[in-house]
Amino acid sequence: MLAEPTLSCSPPHQVPFANAGEVLWNIASMSSHFGVLAATPEPPYYAVIFSSLRKRGDASEYAAAAQQMEDLAALQPGYLGMESLRDAKGCGITVSYWESLEAIAGWKRHADHLLVQRLGRERWYERYRVRISKVERAYTFSSVDAALEPLQSK
Repeated sequence: MLAEPTLSCSPPHQVPFANAGEVLWNIASMSSHFGVLAATPEPPYYAVIFSSLRKRGDASEYAAAAQQMEDLAALQPGYLGMESLRDAKGCGITVSYWESLEAIAGWKRHADHLLVQRLGRERWYERYRVRISKVERAYTFSSVDAALEPLQSK
């Protein structure tokens, strides 16, 4: 059995934020959720994790299609939210959250999504990997909330 190619934008030992000059987040190619974490309900729910490595090419066409898919996904039954980042080298990760496996399957079968998936394979992606996980537990930290704790205890 042949080993599957590794989807890696940097060596496994390298922390992406270790050298800010080496990894610059390309805000123009990120989703509108940059800096915003999806507000998800209490678990359980599902996460679709889409890790990708982009080909070099027209970023504006890709960005327009990505925004269109984000907007369309938000209209689908069972959609809960999305978080997405892409670095300057083309390595990206998008996590979308869904109420059920049926909702995920419905999104995967959506005609416009099928078209953009095909375009992605033909034009935009060198490789990608999709993982679907059930979220059993979730917790949050916010430095803003932590800073307000001393004021709230008075």
